[in-house]
Amino acid sequence: MAYATVNPYTGETLKTFTDATDTQIQQAIDEADKAFAAWRTTPFATRAAVLRKAAALLRDKKPHYASLLTLELGKLIGEAEAEVELSAQILSYFAEHGEALLQPDTLPVSAADGKATIVHEPLGVLLAVEPWNFPYYQIARILAPQLMAGNTLLLKHASNVPQSAEAFQQLLLDAGLPPGAFRNLFVKHSQIELILNDPRVHGVALTGSEGAGSVVAAAAGKALKKSTLELGGADAFVVLKDADVPKAARWGVFGRHWNAGQVCVSSKRMIIVDEVYDDYLRLYTEGVAGLKAGDPTDRSTTLAPLSSQGAADEVKEKIRLAVAHGATATEVGPKVPTQGAFVQPTILTNVTPDNPAYYLEFFGPVSMI
Repeated sequence: MAYATVNPYTGETLKTFTDATDTQIQQAIDEADKAFAAWRTTPFATRAAVLRKAAALLRDKKPHYASLLTLELGKLIGEAEAEVELSAQILSYFAEHGEALLQPDTLPVSAADGKATIVHEPLGVLLAVEPWNFPYYQIARILAPQLMAGNTLLLKHASNVPQSAEAFQQLLLDAGLPPGAFRNLFVKHSQIELILNDPRVHGVALTGSEGAGSVVAAAAGKALKKSTLELGGADAFVVLKDADVPKAARWGVFGRHWNAGQVCVSSKRMIIVDEVYDDYLRLYTEGVAGLKAGDPTDRSTTLAPLSSQGAADEVKEKIRLAVAHGATATEVGPKVPTQGAFVQPTILTNVTPDNPAYYLEFFGPVSMI
């Protein structure tokens, strides 16, 4: 796997990274396990202080952290700053509430049965396999609760956001987290099984495609390790006849094109009742046409390039597949720049259940209505 920073707007390869060796992975597991032995008994107040400090550092150096997201992912600078803030809020939330959330729970049982209590105890070293679309948020949402629970974490991040992954590791070290308690590794896909087969690793969390989830779940199952999977989908955006149609169209445009349409829960399939379909489609099309594609560091830009040229090519191929099976593809708005990993905003209609595209996730500025 080639870990590299490739600017999606310019196409320039800015920095490359060397894959971790098996020896380095074993060393990282050793260090994470040693860190766990101490971290599991560290007081909640100390754990919370680390998370609070990390949140403060994110906010204090927001321009630095946001610029990395724009550099590696092509994320609009305003959206990058929002992700930094969201990540800080997650860290702060679990610092504030983690101890209370982890208190023992007493279950209602009959007096004759005595007392039943659920306790929350740390497991040990965990592996997180995370995607590129929200490089910091995807880390923060698993890191914060697991550190508060007393676990330690190994990270295998996406290959196109290596600097963002390294930056988050350094952030936690700067915040006072003991070395080894959170470690970013430039892991090859083939090495995930190596990690899960180690008896000191107790589980894996993955966010990604169905294909990636199938592979990781199989490896985790074989090793009898716990796993959680958040996989792709095509969420519905339903507009009924009593809706405020202008408002629905406005938010539909935002929901579909936020983060260049590369969001797991974006409004990918718009289901509009007949009574308001024409009005919605007209207003929605006008809204999409008003998007401005361009340099993601320019605050007037409202449509970013996709994360990579490969991602853009995949979306374009899915559009061609949809059209080949009877769908209508309408390109909307001014032509996007020829430089960068842009996809022309496209509205797909007449997508019937016998069309393969009906079941696909379009991870880009493509609206299926």
